[in-house]
Amino acid sequence: MAQNIGYDDTPLIPGSEFKVHDSRRPQPRIVQPGTESAPEQAGRPPSDAVLLFDGTSLAGWKSKDGGDAAWRVADGYFEVVPSTGDITTRAEFGDCQLHLEWAAPSEVKGDSQGRGNSGVFLMGRYEIQVLDCYDNPTYADGTTGAVYGQYPPLVNACRAPGEWQTYDIIWEGPRFDGEQLVRPAYVTVLLNGVLLHHRAELLGGTSHRQAPSYAPHPPVGPLKLQDHGDLVRFRNIWYRPLMPYDQQ
Repeated sequence: MAQNIGYDDTPLIPGSEFKVHDSRRPQPRIVQPGTESAPEQAGRPPSDAVLLFDGTSLAGWKSKDGGDAAWRVADGYFEVVPSTGDITTRAEFGDCQLHLEWAAPSEVKGDSQGRGNSGVFLMGRYEIQVLDCYDNPTYADGTTGAVYGQYPPLVNACRAPGEWQTYDIIWEGPRFDGEQLVRPAYVTVLLNGVLLHHRAELLGGTSHRQAPSYAPHPPVGPLKLQDHGDLVRFRNIWYRPLMPYDQQ
């Protein structure tokens, strides 16, 4: 079992009795996700979806410096190349339904935050954690599917290392009037068809060992995937913009 899975010297999360990445915070209970779909059918996008990865090319993605994304593409997926840095979509978007699939390395190395770690950053700022938490405890607000540093998932629905896992995310970005926050962000997350967050109200952007807070930003942003040094794979990435009813 992992040791030192959290911190006790970080600030309190606003409105919570727990500190950021608190080692005392209860672990999510474990549930077993349903059987994995056939690979050729997994994540097949609806007709109005915008593809962010077509299985063959990272042309729609860029590195931190704006150059070509340097991660490896093979067999319908792409994989983190450690030390090349995070990658972001060239496309920017706001409120959406997002679908993506990911797999932690089948060869287990490390524990806690050092095992199959990556992250899905909505609008490049708000992280849904990617981590191999199959029999791998860590601080609760950093587990698989956590709104990192804010909310643990309702349950731990991880499949075994190496198996493909599915995120379905409903994202409602924050709204600003100049420097003033007029509406916080909200997120709904399902992992492998199991609900992890139901319209959770975000407390701000993602930070490590710091309390979350908002800073004004544009109404759209890229999807960012994190290079945390682990060989995490991704495939079947698409989104559907969420439009007001009168704009359908």
